[in-house]
Amino acid sequence: MVLALASIALTFYMWLFLHAETQAGIAALLAVAAIAVALARRTGIAARIEAAGTGRPALARLLAAGSALALIALFHDQHFVLLMICVVLLYATAGLGLTLQFGFSGVANFAGAAFFGIGAYTTAVLAAHTGIPHLLIVVISGLIAAVIGSVLITPVLRTRGHYAALVTIAFGILFKTFIEVNDVLGGPQGLQVPGMELFGYAFNDGFSIFGHEVSFYVSYAVLSLAVFGGIFLIVKALERSWIGLSMDVVRTDETAAATFGLHIARWKVIAFMMGNFFIGIAGSVYGMVTSFVAPNNFTFADSLLMLSIVILGGLGNAVGLIPAAVIVLMLPEKLQFIQEYRFLLYAALVIVILLFRPDGLLPRKTRLFFSQEAPR
Repeated sequence: MVLALASIALTFYMWLFLHAETQAGIAALLAVAAIAVALARRTGIAARIEAAGTGRPALARLLAAGSALALIALFHDQHFVLLMICVVLLYATAGLGLTLQFGFSGVANFAGAAFFGIGAYTTAVLAAHTGIPHLLIVVISGLIAAVIGSVLITPVLRTRGHYAALVTIAFGILFKTFIEVNDVLGGPQGLQVPGMELFGYAFNDGFSIFGHEVSFYVSYAVLSLAVFGGIFLIVKALERSWIGLSMDVVRTDETAAATFGLHIARWKVIAFMMGNFFIGIAGSVYGMVTSFVAPNNFTFADSLLMLSIVILGGLGNAVGLIPAAVIVLMLPEKLQFIQEYRFLLYAALVIVILLFRPDGLLPRKTRLFFSQEAPR
């Protein structure tokens, strides 16, 4: 009951937030959110919701998916809102890949947008020049991103700390420069990406229900939700398994991990390649959603945007990615009425959150292996 009521309240709030257009309406909704969070923490409601979600994770995930589908249905004819929902879900999916790298194994990757772009450009080329089924193209795009990442992991493993971060930053800059000067890939003008076709149905055609026109973005929103949900379940399964435990040990203390026989390089390679595979899949679907890819879509600033979602949501906690993506991606769009000042307000909000919640909105809990009850 607690989870159901929380899901209904959150869905209603998001419906109001996405509908709001006036300055007063958006300001009022932000104030209501701040007050509601403060009251929930003070009265213990937040702890009850968290305990209910921890106790029944399957139900919590089912209700979350139902809330997302409800929002998609409510905005079935509004192209821009549905596009924003797609972008939030796909950036959160890329955040799952970065969570596997940063949050689980401690591998630095400041080139998330580059692997996102690899997935998008691979889809643009394969969908336009081959007859490979589009669903398989999405998987191939993720594999290409993972293979290219396997080349980058070698210099990353040979460096430590900020030097490893610089290697990934340099790769991101090289990728953008490469696609800008490569005429085969469209150069600075970019490439058109054919729309998704699944079992003979073209997503870009759109459809109608009982005489009501439905935006073609509905199909992409459902696909984005399915991609995020599938990868989310994989990441959570990895977190609970011995694979996630091994990655945690590598991140926490490499010396202790090596002492107990863990192969440090092997686990970092696995995390880096698997994370890039997920990011490439998200980029592939993103290219089909936007129908166009260009170098300016995959800059270092976009990589920082993805990292800010991962850190703001709670490093290592996949559950916090969606609320963080909403704040990072949707909030600036809703604040356009204050023009350039919206970036100042948005940056101030992020700083305040990190000051009072340095571990993110939903910090990752410490692993517990033994019962908290005293032995009898």
